[in-house]
Amino acid sequence: MAPGIVAELPVLSELVPGASSLAQLTEEWDDTVRFYLNGTKVIVDSVDPEVTLLEYLRGIGLTGTKLGCAEGGCGACTVVVSHMNPTTRKLYHASVNACLAPLVSVDGKHVITVEGIGDVKNPHAVQQRIAVGNGSQCGFCTPGIVMSLYALLRNTPNPSEHEVEEAFDGNLCRCTGYRPILDAAHSFSARSNCGNAVANGGSGCCMEKQNGVGGGCCKSSSSAVDGENDVAVRFPAPKFIQYDPSTELIFPPTLTKHAFRPLVFGNKRKKWYRPVTLEQLLQIKSVNPSAKLIGGSTETQIEVKFKAMRYEASVYVGDIPELRQFSLHDDYLELGANVSLTDLESICDQALERYGPVKGQPFTSIKKQLRYFAGRQIRNVASPAGNLATASPISDLNPVFMATNTILIAKSLQQEIEIPVTQFFKGYRTTALPPDAIIASLRIPVAQEHGEYIRAYKQSKRKDDDIAIVNAALRVSLSLSNEVKSTNLVFGGMAPMTVAAKNAEAYLVGKKFTSPATLEGVMQELERDFDLKFGVPGGMATYRKSLAMGFFYRFYHDVLSKLEVKSTDIDQDVIDEIERSISTGQKDHEASAAYQQRIVGQATPHVSALKQATGEAQYTDDIPLQQNELYGCLVLSTKAHAKILGVDASAALDLPGVVDYVDHTDLPNPEANWWGAPKCDEQFFAVEKVNTAGQPIGMILAKTAKAAEDAARAVKVEYEELPAILTIEEAIDAESYFEHYRFIKDGNTVAAFEKADHIFTGVSRMGGQEHFYLETQACVAVPKPEDGEMEIWSGTQNPTETQTYVAQVTGVAANKIVSRVKRLGGGFGGKETRSVQLAGICAVAARKAKRPVRCMLNRDEDIVTSGQRHPFLCRWKVGVSKEGKLLALDADIFANGGHTQDLSGAVVERSLSHVDGVYKIPNVHVRGRVCKTNTVSNTAFRGFGGPQGLFFAESFISEIADHLDIPAEDLRALNMYKPGETTHFNQELKDWYVPLMYKQVLEESSYQERRQAVEEYNSRHKWSKRGMAIVPTKFGISFTALFLNQAGALVHIYHDGSVLVAHGGVEMGQGLHTKMTMIAAQALQIPQSDVFISETATNTVANTSATAASASSDLNGYAIFNACEQLNARLAPYREKMPDANMKQLAHAAYFDRVNLSAQGYYRTPDIGYVWGENKGQMFFYFTQGVTAAEVQIDTLTGDWTPLRADIKMDVGRSINPAVDYGQIEGAFVQGQGLFTTEESLWHRASGQIFTKGPGNYKIPGFRDIPQVFNVSLLKDVEWENLRTIQRSRGVGEPPLFMGSAVFFAIRDALKAARKQWGVHDVLRLVSPATPERIRVSCADPIIERARVTPQEGEKSFFVAI
Repeated sequence: MAPGIVAELPVLSELVPGASSLAQLTEEWDDTVRFYLNGTKVIVDSVDPEVTLLEYLRGIGLTGTKLGCAEGGCGACTVVVSHMNPTTRKLYHASVNACLAPLVSVDGKHVITVEGIGDVKNPHAVQQRIAVGNGSQCGFCTPGIVMSLYALLRNTPNPSEHEVEEAFDGNLCRCTGYRPILDAAHSFSARSNCGNAVANGGSGCCMEKQNGVGGGCCKSSSSAVDGENDVAVRFPAPKFIQYDPSTELIFPPTLTKHAFRPLVFGNKRKKWYRPVTLEQLLQIKSVNPSAKLIGGSTETQIEVKFKAMRYEASVYVGDIPELRQFSLHDDYLELGANVSLTDLESICDQALERYGPVKGQPFTSIKKQLRYFAGRQIRNVASPAGNLATASPISDLNPVFMATNTILIAKSLQQEIEIPVTQFFKGYRTTALPPDAIIASLRIPVAQEHGEYIRAYKQSKRKDDDIAIVNAALRVSLSLSNEVKSTNLVFGGMAPMTVAAKNAEAYLVGKKFTSPATLEGVMQELERDFDLKFGVPGGMATYRKSLAMGFFYRFYHDVLSKLEVKSTDIDQDVIDEIERSISTGQKDHEASAAYQQRIVGQATPHVSALKQATGEAQYTDDIPLQQNELYGCLVLSTKAHAKILGVDASAALDLPGVVDYVDHTDLPNPEANWWGAPKCDEQFFAVEKVNTAGQPIGMILAKTAKAAEDAARAVKVEYEELPAILTIEEAIDAESYFEHYRFIKDGNTVAAFEKADHIFTGVSRMGGQEHFYLETQACVAVPKPEDGEMEIWSGTQNPTETQTYVAQVTGVAANKIVSRVKRLGGGFGGKETRSVQLAGICAVAARKAKRPVRCMLNRDEDIVTSGQRHPFLCRWKVGVSKEGKLLALDADIFANGGHTQDLSGAVVERSLSHVDGVYKIPNVHVRGRVCKTNTVSNTAFRGFGGPQGLFFAESFISEIADHLDIPAEDLRALNMYKPGETTHFNQELKDWYVPLMYKQVLEESSYQERRQAVEEYNSRHKWSKRGMAIVPTKFGISFTALFLNQAGALVHIYHDGSVLVAHGGVEMGQGLHTKMTMIAAQALQIPQSDVFISETATNTVANTSATAASASSDLNGYAIFNACEQLNARLAPYREKMPDANMKQLAHAAYFDRVNLSAQGYYRTPDIGYVWGENKGQMFFYFTQGVTAAEVQIDTLTGDWTPLRADIKMDVGRSINPAVDYGQIEGAFVQGQGLFTTEESLWHRASGQIFTKGPGNYKIPGFRDIPQVFNVSLLKDVEWENLRTIQRSRGVGEPPLFMGSAVFFAIRDALKAARKQWGVHDVLRLVSPATPERIRVSCADPIIERARVTPQEGEKSFFVAI
């Protein structure tokens, strides 16, 4: 963590007087940690007490376990810890986040990592099935996903479909779109025919709810999601190896007899204590009340890593059996406070079995909240006591404990006291727990047999594994005449602590619950209880207020439905919440049948998939430690705009293990400090001024990563703050732009507007997007002893630019620098230019220290330094005929470039060329500017301005359709380009199949029938609405910078017939190396297994273009083909002489005839060369095309939503590898869905710093966010007469991303129905992303209207979207 990203906090635990007795207390305790690792006994008697399990594993060379976020939010670090569970007294295989787990927590347990269950030669069935099922692309997340599924199978060898999907709720993947992972995982499941079945975790399928009679099965109805529960065999069985549970790693027998001894170990800085009895724990708290108690470390490790907090005395309480017990009594459950939340789930099941559904209501509520509480890895280690003691204002469990009048039992050495949870929370993160006491147990009362009702609710940005925006637990006890005897209305997320709505509670007692006046009275009191101001900390004032009122409204009608009242008094529709079915999906596996060749056109797995699934694939930070290596940590600015008055690193340099401080003075000359492409306007090290928070000022070098982190925080930077510009609107007002300006003018817009029957204007806005590749920016710089040579291992999409700038900052020629990259753990454009910054700084440090330097940014550092997708704003004016034909478009497009230009100019250019969508607009004048702001420099991201331009086109189409009262589907079809027509940049559309695919998708998805079903559904439901949209796309393939459209390759044939290929493209999960080996194997007539690509390096292929623009297969594929053609020409005489010879024999014969068996290939894209301003020349080589239909369901009371179905069809030409292309389409679609829905970047207005830094606050889609029915197909049975690419394939990396917008426009469609419900017919301007907050506040019901919070004069929001 860079210094100052949060304020440095003091040491939290100074020993109290008499602390020497703590040493006396523990002087006989053991100091050795003993555990098993992958079946081998490990004894650790000297260990750094601050090391996590992940750091230990990677430190001993087990690098299969990855670091993705360091906060337990992504699952990349998942391992399995097998242990005898003291609660159940059974063996349990717990998936845990190794990045959070302290090493002390594995004493007496068996740790299993991805390396321990299989390797490439002998993989575990989980590893093999995920690999051959195309469930691994970049592979960085794969080991964690493998271990989550492995843990499930160890505990449940024959899991239900729901258990399979739930197993991944703590894992994220940015590449695959999740569908292939789920398909592979479901090959282990015991299938149920209905995803809503109780066995599958649903509320009961229709047949179960109706006891199998009446109403019939939902599958026989023409529901909007027909076929969503159909079970299909997803893979032919022979691909999968057999799973045999009897062959698993056994739990070491010695561990069944392991005697847990109290432990103490550490150093002057920190000590760990591990008591094994409650008495020992109480003694520790008695002599040192400030000792930090740690169970799962799910919050503490984040405090230590990201908030610089220090706990000198930490006490691990996870191995105290007395705190892990429970007992069911007649009228309450006695729950050990440190029972894991996973065990609490099964305890709730047992409680419900004993008490029944009525008395068991508290446990139903707890279980409901646990269902969406973090991920399984967190629930395996977190506890109720941790929830209570941390006193988080958004804890999901604490409201339930308060509402149920749970009693907390606190124990100290002197006494035992009972504290009602209603009196436990005193303020933000403060409680009534005495300093020397611990939470020993909880006494949770059962509900009354009659008249008591308890419900729990939660709303977050994403359904699974997300912190609450607002949650609630509501309880009411009624008399026989339905008067309220007592009530608890408890909310989280509405105040600095979990709070009761006191005014509403007081009002409700004594009232007739069934009276409508009671409901209105409570709503009024809730407005008083939660009178949030517009600028409230945490933001979302209107939304949070509406949720508090909405939860009560839902609760009120839920209770009414259980009472004997008139059905007309009950708003039945509001009671049900959205529930997902088990997700399914279909692909057309015959799409390439017509053009399959021996290798090309076949669907084969990613060549590295099995290595990735077994943890053997090497990423930058997995490179073994170099001799004398140092660790670097960046010193980053904490101000958005300020003068630097001074930098003092002296305190940092005095810390143990610190070697040096590096800054701009260590460069060969001042000019070497400037970098950027195409304009050098960014500094490696800030000198006199910082222009954004997160700008590098220097780098600390130390012997360990931890020492470097600590020292970086100790560097003192003195600032003089300057006014900052953050948003596009602020930049426009200040006229703060970069010089870059572009326009496209075609036809006469002025004349066209005069002739138009209608002119519509609008403003469309689209937020940015964090790349969130699972592998953050990383670099290892290795200086050589001669001639200033240096080897740079960088996680980059652009090895040549890396080489160029490393040469610049080290003062040598480019021929002395070798830039290498094996593979990336995701890139998406974020490592095209931004990786250069870290590589340059590491190179400067390595040159100065004359030692290798390694640096891998943590997630926070990566987000604040590496840039995002550009936020965009468009002011448009469109002229239309009365029939709906588009006549003219005039638009000003603005992008937030950040503090430097980076690639922003080219991004805006692409948005201008895509603002027509797929629609013929005869007269167009569009202009683009790049706004200069004091935010991180925004950069390339999959689509590169294309999605923004396409979004504006679909926005004005949608709004015009509403103005004209024409279905948007019809308006799209009416205005679609026809084959042979030209775009506004004068390019003819050849091989144009969007109209055909549009028709096919409408038919194949039964769109019109489902549209009718949606309208019927909406007419029957007031608070639940469905919406549909069908969205087409065209995406231009080529770099807009002409010189980049070239590539080189080098192909060697060796004596043994094996072939080594080198090319300029970087493998980052997109399957580039897979396709390249296929092309080479096909061309040379050899098996694909005989072709190998080792790495991408500047000393094998020089002057490469960045791997970007979806053009890498086209460019590098043809370069490889060119080299192979040369080799084939040389080998032709030998093939004639030896017609049956294999490559080994051919190569042998040619070598002895002194024939060159190496060839350099080259390719450059023909025909292209657009001239801006003149609007002449061909901009793109061709267009990749696609159409997607989507259907969603929204809960208009909360803003919750789910994608019911998506049908995607893409024209990728003749696919080189359909399996790879399907993976790209699914992954891009889900990434696009995230862009347009859940992924919202927010800045803290007061500090100018980005707030949404890690998975805790920034929400990419998870496993259960994908469409419930997810169908993908490729266009087939057409001719591509004009496509002159390698194998006539089309680029597929970027184009499908915009298809995710179909979900956004389906949400907008549902919102139209929601607003119409309340008589509002105004045209909706919906800003992207359509978060639950935006969905809710776009509704027009009486609850949201009374909840609206308007700013007072001068009042601004807490957060700002830039």
